[in-house]
Amino acid sequence: MHRILIIEDEKNLARFVVLELKHEGYETEVHYNGRTGLEAALNEDWDAILLDLMLPELNGLEVCRRIRQVKDTPIIMMTARDSVIDRVSGLDHGADDYIVKPFAIEELLARLRALLRRIDIEVDKNVHKKTTLTYRDLVVEKENRIVRRNNEIIELTKREYELLVMLMENVNVVLSREVLLKNVWGYESVSETNVVDVYIRYLRNKIDVYGAESYIQTIRGTGYVMRTNE
Repeated sequence: MHRILIIEDEKNLARFVVLELKHEGYETEVHYNGRTGLEAALNEDWDAILLDLMLPELNGLEVCRRIRQVKDTPIIMMTARDSVIDRVSGLDHGADDYIVKPFAIEELLARLRALLRRIDIEVDKNVHKKTTLTYRDLVVEKENRIVRRNNEIIELTKREYELLVMLMENVNVVLSREVLLKNVWGYESVSETNVVDVYIRYLRNKIDVYGAESYIQTIRGTGYVMRTNE
């Protein structure tokens, strides 16, 4: 069940929105001024916030700004002010969407569903994002920035680590020196590509096993690749 915080000083409107949201299966809580609404927004977890622009004690723009300093909770701004400046100001302060009063409740519900659906998709992508890379007996734990070979940690510098990750994220793809230079170092000058060769040598010295085939293959005249046997 999604939890929705409503910060709205028009009590009749707030009650109406609460009834409609509860009918749709949402759990709700209402605050009628900006200060208590901000406290609720910061002290609890909400799936979305419906935020009025004109509020007593603390206006909606300030509430939105302070929420955004510490949280990324989705916010729909609700206001009777329909000028372009007002809409832009609300969005610039961190609101995700904007609806003008008086509004049809169907439109508010549709906007809320669309916002929650987008957030759910983003969360799902992050949950399933690959955070561990494996190549032969090398394992990279991206969240911890740790590299292991057979459970033994290999100490790498920042550049060596980023170079290894770039190669392991593109197994079987030949990466030119120019591509590696741009993505790992942020350079685009062809004259600097020799730095890639230097760091490949550093990396091999740390990850390769004496007498075994190197993890990183050189493609003469082109660049480097980590290849599987498939």
